[in-house]
Amino acid sequence: MHNPPPAAGREALAAKVYQAVKQSIFDFQLLPGERFSENELAQQLQVSRTPVRQALFNLEREGYVEVLFRSGWQVKAFDFDYFEELYDLRIVLECEAVRRLCAMSAADCHTALAAEQRFWAESEPLTQGKPVALADEAFHRALVAATANRQFLLLHTELTEKLSLVRRLDFTRDDRILATYQQHQAILQAILAQRCEPALRLLTLHISESKAAVREITLHRLHQARLTLQASDDNKEGLRATPR
Repeated sequence: MHNPPPAAGREALAAKVYQAVKQSIFDFQLLPGERFSENELAQQLQVSRTPVRQALFNLEREGYVEVLFRSGWQVKAFDFDYFEELYDLRIVLECEAVRRLCAMSAADCHTALAAEQRFWAESEPLTQGKPVALADEAFHRALVAATANRQFLLLHTELTEKLSLVRRLDFTRDDRILATYQQHQAILQAILAQRCEPALRLLTLHISESKAAVREITLHRLHQARLTLQASDDNKEGLRATPR
């Protein structure tokens, strides 16, 4: 008879299950509204139900899943009003970051955004949606990080994660990838020239386009996003990966 793993081992296993399930939600392998059971996840991940249950309760507290009375679990359906409120908060936070960037010396501003300028304006453009989505998140994080305000950055990081589900849908279409490159270049150009008001208008429009797209999300589009992501990333293991 095997002894149960020590507490630290159980916590580590639950954390790996948590990351696997959360990534599957982000990759649309588990879609909003989709139902599943603890037993199904335990079998897929080849673990016992205990770390699965612990991971799911953590995800429930964060708003990603919900427990159904005597019916297992469900990925939480999109709350469109909630996402739009998060976008409004992003606009406020990032516009303040732009104001502070434009108030810096030209040399400090160029130093703070040098990596983003190289990536978006000088390097060969990426064409795959997922890497562009991650680069887009890094771009907006860089704007806020340049303020050197740790609380700004902490709040922005939380917002970015909460919006990841809907933002990454933007990058399953080629036209949105191209638009992102063009808009980031224009925002950078305005900030580096310390033209604050044009930079604020461009940034607000850029974020507002993503906000408007939230209302266009349908179940069909989510299914298409899952197919697109699977086709472009054949090696992705998702829930098939076994935590050790």
